[in-house]
Amino acid sequence: MLKIGDLLGGKYRILSVVGRGGMSTVYLARNERANKNWAVKEVRKSGVNQDQVVEQSLLTEVEIMKHLNNPHLPSIIDVIDRDDTFLIVMDYIEGKSLDHWLKKDGAQPQEKVVEWAKQICDVLGYLHSRKPPIIYRDLKPANVMLKPDGQIMIIDFGTAREFKET
Repeated sequence: MLKIGDLLGGKYRILSVVGRGGMSTVYLARNERANKNWAVKEVRKSGVNQDQVVEQSLLTEVEIMKHLNNPHLPSIIDVIDRDDTFLIVMDYIEGKSLDHWLKKDGAQPQEKVVEWAKQICDVLGYLHSRKPPIIYRDLKPANVMLKPDGQIMIIDFGTAREFKET
């Protein structure tokens, strides 16, 4: 597990924890050479039997995301394979999840919800227009980030898959 202050690859300094999930933790990191913030998703390898499953899921996520270019999706910058974890360095998204705002403020104004829904539909349309289409599979308020400018970002492609006829 990473610790605050750790330096990855001689350039990414871990600053804080920004989120936790079942098999992963997301950190805020600063590239000390470029003076820019990034998110580092640490995916733990658990048990010898699970290593291949975790690695395959991670490789699928990385393979899908590295070919995407959309203003509502984060970009992957780097992948680091360590003995006990995989680290994915990606765009840091300033803001909070829709889940956060729903818990904090409850139901949101209709105008905002409609605007967010349009942006989400644009992202899903983009994903479904890829060759082969990308099926996201994990749309929920916790995976929709709301940036300070009102734009949304879709995060966590851990369960996304390319569509297959079979």
